[in-house]
Amino acid sequence: MTMHEMLCIVQSQLATDLNCTPGDLNGEKDSFIFTEARDNPGRRPFPRSEQHFEMLSMGKSIVVSASPDILDIVKPLLYGKDRDEAFSMSFVYGHSLYYLPDLAQIKLFDFPDGFVYEMVEQYDILALYQYEGFRNAIQYNENHPRPDVLAALAKKDGHIVGMAGASNDCAMMWQIGMDVLPEHRNYGLAAYLVNRLTLEILNRGYVPYYGTASSNIASQRVAHRAGYYPAWVCAYKGKFDGLELSPTS
Repeated sequence: MTMHEMLCIVQSQLATDLNCTPGDLNGEKDSFIFTEARDNPGRRPFPRSEQHFEMLSMGKSIVVSASPDILDIVKPLLYGKDRDEAFSMSFVYGHSLYYLPDLAQIKLFDFPDGFVYEMVEQYDILALYQYEGFRNAIQYNENHPRPDVLAALAKKDGHIVGMAGASNDCAMMWQIGMDVLPEHRNYGLAAYLVNRLTLEILNRGYVPYYGTASSNIASQRVAHRAGYYPAWVCAYKGKFDGLELSPTS
């Protein structure tokens, strides 16, 4: 897979999710694209409320996908704003950063000593649900709409101490989550497990991606060390109570 092929897959998927076109996502100007949220076939099955709001940027252009009543509110409020102002609006919250592997640079690096490593396939992941402490890595739900499909484990004295898990979010993209038990952090386990799982996913022909809150610096460092680069930012929630349909709100 090349970088161009990977970006085409990602932009096509995000366009399906946001009800826009792939071209809307790579605009060269600080422009807004407003679209009505729809349950398009193949969208990633993240839950949506009746007052759905999502704002995403991969660089300059900003796509706002929302329910019709919310679009009526945010359009006048965002008029004339640039990207930084838009993501700082009082009604916007829940910023997440999403990362893609840097295919030109990523490579498997040496594993931290003192641990045993294991790759677990989908049919064996159910057995991992008995172990608590890995809620970011696995779903703990065999009927989850984004099922667990692959996991990389680190063990110490026969016990699981770190886990990177991949969920099948859509046709071509698997999202990676990561947990290391507190007493085993700062050994490089998180970056190694994410790196190893990433390369395994790529070898299987899927696009791995990694998401974290904008405030989670430790998780962002893991992404960087594992071979990822920041690819898009998304504000996935909004507060609209009390806002009127007016540009002066």
